[in-house]
Amino acid sequence: MAFFLRRVRNPSEAEDLAQEVFVRMLKRGEDAAPDAYIFQIAQNLLVDGVRKNRVRDRYKEWVGTEVDRDLDEFDPHRLAEGREQLALLTQALGELPERTRTIFILYRVENMSQDAIGTAFGISSSAVKHHVAKAMALLIRKMRDAR
Repeated sequence: MAFFLRRVRNPSEAEDLAQEVFVRMLKRGEDAAPDAYIFQIAQNLLVDGVRKNRVRDRYKEWVGTEVDRDLDEFDPHRLAEGREQLALLTQALGELPERTRTIFILYRVENMSQDAIGTAFGISSSAVKHHVAKAMALLIRKMRDAR
């Protein structure tokens, strides 16, 4: 552990690294030259740690310097508007005929293929397209009317 303490200067990290050396030794089961083997494992762990820290530092720098990350800030008004739109969409879905609603949900939400839906309902894939188009038209109309 002293080997790691001199290099990382963090007691908890040094303990973790020392434990990892023992774990790797037990997994490997090597008996030849244990001292050299132990120090080689320890050195490899330190090198791995430096590499990980470089990657983390580069990522932190990238995140900190990137101005336009396409992330929206938390906006309570936008959140409330989104909830209202979701409620309107749910209400509009409820107004669809049950079969059309089910086909629409299977296609748009569950990502089932039109052929698979057609087979399940005993209809052609063009009939599935018709149901999906009918649902989309009603949902778009309802959402526009709500504005």
